[in-house]
Amino acid sequence: MNFFLETLKLIVLLVYYLLESLVFLVVPGRKKNVSGEIVLITGAGSGIGRLLAVKFARLGATVVLWDINQEGLNYTVKLARENGAGRVHSYICDCSKRQDIYRVADQVKKEVGDVSILINNVGVVIGKRFLDSPDSLVEKTMEVNTMAHFWTYKAFLPAMIAANHGHLVSIASTAGLCGGSQASDYCASKFAAIGFAESIDMEMRTLRKNGVKTTIVCPHVTNTGMFDGLRSKWPRVLPVLDPEYVAERIISAVRQNQEILFMPRIIYVLYYMKSFLPVKASVLISDYIGALHIMNTFKGRPKKE
Repeated sequence: MNFFLETLKLIVLLVYYLLESLVFLVVPGRKKNVSGEIVLITGAGSGIGRLLAVKFARLGATVVLWDINQEGLNYTVKLARENGAGRVHSYICDCSKRQDIYRVADQVKKEVGDVSILINNVGVVIGKRFLDSPDSLVEKTMEVNTMAHFWTYKAFLPAMIAANHGHLVSIASTAGLCGGSQASDYCASKFAAIGFAESIDMEMRTLRKNGVKTTIVCPHVTNTGMFDGLRSKWPRVLPVLDPEYVAERIISAVRQNQEILFMPRIIYVLYYMKSFLPVKASVLISDYIGALHIMNTFKGRPKKE
């Protein structure tokens, strides 16, 4: 195909895809049925993971729950069953350890079956300035927030590719879109998680495995306890998000095969502005909306959690 024809094809498809996205913005597409799907959620013992487990249970999915906290897992299992989960399975898994992930993944495949929706949700944060962050905790952040995605994909993606059916969900963060003070480890891990998820999505497209979908989720600070102490400077503009709202939006995004989900919606605008504004202007806006010093009041979850 010559240059002229390829360019013409590019223009036609660009216009088509833009119009398609505008139509779906006004008239959302039909939501897919997840009844009978095997949904694995990491970090399901609390927060967003727990809410996703309950919501998928209501939709008739088989839910597989991973966490390092047995007490939290037990409560999530109880809630899932109360909300109609026909099949719910829980496993203690330390997502900072590759071999533990592989071991428990093999157990899941033998006892439950092939996972068709994988939700990498578990996350940790230090919340200290870079030079005050202990090496061991920095490594833990990268192991949990980033490397765990590699190992869970290695464990469950082959079956999805073989069936040309599945969904990979990465719960990242707006911290993966813009660096922040006192969050160097967290931002780095989320930037990496986003890049990894995008790369695997490109691989699925080049392999023509169009039945394996990807959703990357980037919420702003969510009121789950992980970022206790943080306050929004302008709550009406950039609020601390309600976990119920975040979980519901994630479910909708998965069911509509939405590739990227930013929350709140103003993040789409801010992310676009960052792409062309001078750095000083971006810093000025970050300072104005309170993002520059948001970690100053960080407390986080109590150590026992």
